[in-house]
Amino acid sequence: MQKPVITPDEAVAKVKSGMTLMIGGFLSTGSPHKILKLLAESDVQDLTIIGNDTGFPDKGIGLLIAAKKVKRVITSHIGTNPLTIEQFNNKEIEVVFVPQGTLAEQVRCGGAGLGGVLTPTGLGTVVADGKQITTLDGKEYLLEKALRGDIALIGASIADTSGNLHYKGTTQNFNPLMAMACDTVIAEVDELVQSGEIPMENVHTQGILVDYLVL
Repeated sequence: MQKPVITPDEAVAKVKSGMTLMIGGFLSTGSPHKILKLLAESDVQDLTIIGNDTGFPDKGIGLLIAAKKVKRVITSHIGTNPLTIEQFNNKEIEVVFVPQGTLAEQVRCGGAGLGGVLTPTGLGTVVADGKQITTLDGKEYLLEKALRGDIALIGASIADTSGNLHYKGTTQNFNPLMAMACDTVIAEVDELVQSGEIPMENVHTQGILVDYLVL
């Protein structure tokens, strides 16, 4: 089945104020740059963002931070974006810090239909504050609940017309996980080819998970 190819403006129109967005990328590598730029210029407000980091002030998720579109971010670090730090210190934005591996597992659990993951990471630190601690075989673990979003905005190198995606190099990062954990998945792609042109072993995200393509 062919996937609809929409414009960046049409992609942004699907995002509503108050939504939870999962945004792919690692320091903006693998992020959907055109969509994020237009989203930062839109009227959308009060977003919750789930992403590895908050990018830079002029790139990636950082554009949404700079435009003050974000009320809450669930992330592993904010150190590359001074605007996130400033808004956090001024209590303009809520930041939920999550160890990077735990964040990836929470998203994976959301996509796999699991309730969460048991992990020792964060025990004895502020990460454990307010969270359930479970003892299993004599060892303590934190219960980190699964994460899901309304819309995943991801970036891919190549898509075929059926929506199968290939990521070159490190652009893969969080994108395949996020494509599993949202109700709607929009992939911004560099190149569109015919169905079957991506070798099966090079498909990193299956087309059944993708709803819309943006060139």
